[in-house]
Amino acid sequence: MAFWLLKSEPFKYSWEQFVVDKRTHWDGVRNYLARNFMKAMKKGDKIFFYHSNEGLEIVGIAKVVKEYYQDPTTHEPAWVVVDISPVKKLKKTVSLAQIKQEKDLQEMALIKSMRLSVQPVKEEEWNKILRMAGEVPN
Repeated sequence: MAFWLLKSEPFKYSWEQFVVDKRTHWDGVRNYLARNFMKAMKKGDKIFFYHSNEGLEIVGIAKVVKEYYQDPTTHEPAWVVVDISPVKKLKKTVSLAQIKQEKDLQEMALIKSMRLSVQPVKEEEWNKILRMAGEVPN
């Protein structure tokens, strides 16, 4: 199993709306590296749901429920989506500011590749953030 982080601007698509929807396809990605990360996602992989622009924080955990397929918002075959569903809201959100203060997280893609909307998360980073959120790592 792999770990990922997906960014969403809450005014466009919030965690709260995601929970209401129960499932969504992650569309609109137009960056080749982010697209390649989506192609690497496997069913069951875990995802941090991150509110960008407003909040700047990890708010919940989701999972991949369907592997990549053609993005229905475009006819260009280069772009894909994955389907995801919410797993749980974090007990405590974890802000970008908190992450930047952690020595063990300085190499995290969220800090190094801030503009990327789809990014991998190393298992040790995943576990550290879960502990910061008051959650027990699996």
